[in-house]
Parts: sequence; C-alpha cells; structure tokens
Amino acid sequence: MALTIGDTAPDFEADTTEGRISFHDWIGDGWAVLFSHPRNFTPVCTTELGYMASIKPDFDARGVKIIGLSVDPLENHEKWAQDIAETQGTAPNYPLIADSDFNVSKLYGMLGADVEGDPTQRTPAQNGTLRNVFVIGPDKKIKLVLIYPMTTGRNFDEVLRVIDSLQLTANHAVATPAQWQPGEDVIIAGSVSDDAAKEKYPDGWDAPRPWLRIVPAP
Repeated sequence: MALTIGDTAPDFEADTTEGRISFHDWIGDGWAVLFSHPRNFTPVCTTELGYMASIKPDFDARGVKIIGLSVDPLENHEKWAQDIAETQGTAPNYPLIADSDFNVSKLYGMLGADVEGDPTQRTPAQNGTLRNVFVIGPDKKIKLVLIYPMTTGRNFDEVLRVIDSLQLTANHAVATPAQWQPGEDVIIAGSVSDDAAKEKYPDGWDAPRPWLRIVPAP
C-alpha cells in the first residue's frame, strides 16, 4: 500500500554504505530525506546522487539527514560511488541503503509484495517505481512524497524549498503561498484563531479576504 502525507514512516533495519542502521534511530530528533533509485549505474540517478552530495551542506544547515536507496548490493554501491565521483565531481557523502531483499521498497509501497529474486537480474525498468522522495519529520511522520519518472531528474532545490516551508509551518503555524521563496510573505495558518494571531502578530496583518491573512515571514 502506498504511503501518503501524515502516515508514520515505516521503521526498518538495513545495511548501508555507512554501516547497518535502524531507520528511526538514525533519524533521531531531526528531519530526514529518503530518496530511491531503480538500479545503480543508471544515468539520471547518477546525476542526482552527485548533485545531492554537492548540496548536502544545505540540508545539514537545516538539520536534515539524507539517505539514498537502491536494490543493488553494497559492493555495487561502492563501485557506483566511484563513477559518481568521476562523472559528477562529488561522491556520495551520505549513506546509501542496499535494499537487496526489497524490504524497504515494499514497506514504502514502491514495489509489489510479490517481488523477489536476485536484484541484479532486474532491469531498471522493472524497478521504475523506485523514483520517490520522502521527507520525514522529527515525529517520524511523512511530510512530503514526490514520485518522478525515470527520464526526469529530480529537482532537489525544490525539496529544500519545501523543507523550508515545512519547518516554518512547524515553528510558526504559517502556510506559504504559490511560488514562495524563503524570506517572502507568508499566510497565517487557518488553524490559528484571530485572537491567537493577534498575540503572535501584534502589528496585525494584511487581509484582502477574512480567510487570507498575510504577514511578513517570521
């Protein structure tokens, strides 16, 4: 069954390029991004892993951990990392799950329960559903799910933008409008009453409609 926003991210144990982890313990009290790949040595995914490595400091600054996933075994991950470094200029500097038994892929609804066998005998096309991004909050709830086709590289700058919005909402009970960028005006969340908003925003707000209360970003 596919996971959606608000679901608890399934916990699991798995081998990664940085050792065996228990996922919820690995996340700890912060945020995390789990992003999956159909197979190692696929061209689009190679560019993605390299780009994620280059912007990892931006995730670190937000208290967000990054972890990748592919069904290939660990030894293939190590070989792929060398290729990524040579072709993209930056090797992965975050763990990559070796989901060779398909356990995590099934838990997260990306592969069917009947999938089995040698993962290296499966083609990328057979794993085409392994092109997901999950943003997970400190409460271990899923906050964002993105699913991309194999032929389109993922926009991880957009993932950062969404995380900025999610963290702003978590800390200040605001929502962000279309095309919002950090530092721009925000909307007081509908869950906040006018009385509570007056306490939080004593200078008031712009309200072109009663339900649209716009304030500067906190």
